[in-house]
Amino acid sequence: MAKRLWVAAAILAGHSAPAFAEISPVDVTFAEGAIEQSLTGQAGDAASGAKVMTTAALGNCVACHVIDAMPDVEFPGNIGPPLDGAADRWSEAQLRGIVVNAKMTFEGSFMPAFYKSAGYIRPGDTYTGKAAQEPLPPILTAQQVEDVVAYLLTLKE
Repeated sequence: MAKRLWVAAAILAGHSAPAFAEISPVDVTFAEGAIEQSLTGQAGDAASGAKVMTTAALGNCVACHVIDAMPDVEFPGNIGPPLDGAADRWSEAQLRGIVVNAKMTFEGSFMPAFYKSAGYIRPGDTYTGKAAQEPLPPILTAQQVEDVVAYLLTLKE
């Protein structure tokens, strides 16, 4: 009897639900600028998202946006809209779409697409004066996008 249970458990373990496959930048699907599905299948971490938003080598959102919840940021930008109350203005799916590629929601936006690897007009190849070859790596990873969205969801009026 114990042997049959062990065999049954082994069979069930082999047929467990498949792990969520991260959505690549070229496979992202927008619906009116929003992205309904998580890019990673995992919840974002708001604390990690705040770090991405304030780190120059990552998202550096504070270079363009004022966020009152981050009073220690020196010289916040003011060329993008304030992000206070972002969770009251946009849904999670809309925020994800804006972070991934704001131009899908706001056509004339100058905000960079943070999760894009192809379709650029003419990105430069670092300090060479030549156009970079696609596909390019996205600015943020899929998990970093989810982390930024998690942080933005904490910004309520």
